[in-house]
Amino acid sequence: MTESERKLIPLVVDGLTNRAIADRPYVPVHTVNTHMRHIFAKLGINTRVELTHPAIEPGDLADGTD
Repeated sequence: MTESERKLIPLVVDGLTNRAIADRPYVPVHTVNTHMRHIFAKLGINTRVELTHPAIEPGDLADGTD
């Protein structure tokens, strides 16, 4: 997972929408949407709820693989 993708995860866990996330790091919402799609694909999940699920171990998010 890329550094940019990993940075989004805590913001999603905090309940921010893609639009709100885009406002914080000042990136286009399209870029946030793309990162979110990549995160979902890499973790094999389909929803933001699954992203916040405790079954996802920290090592899964920080293994450095793309």
